[in-house]
Amino acid sequence: MALDELKDTDVAYDIDGFKYIVDKDFIEKTQAIKIDFNHFGFKVTSGMDLGGGCSSCTTTGSCCS
Repeated sequence: MALDELKDTDVAYDIDGFKYIVDKDFIEKTQAIKIDFNHFGFKVTSGMDLGGGCSSCTTTGSCCS
């Protein structure tokens, strides 16, 4: 996620007063995207399998470091 300006290659969604801009090609691959906010920040999930990921914050090369 990042702040960005709408481009011709994007699609915009206005949800609860927030404008979300997503690349058209990316949204075709991911289908639905869910954005949640909690006390740690934003959590973005989708049906797209990105592989890998965090299994533990104690392992070497963890994404939690």
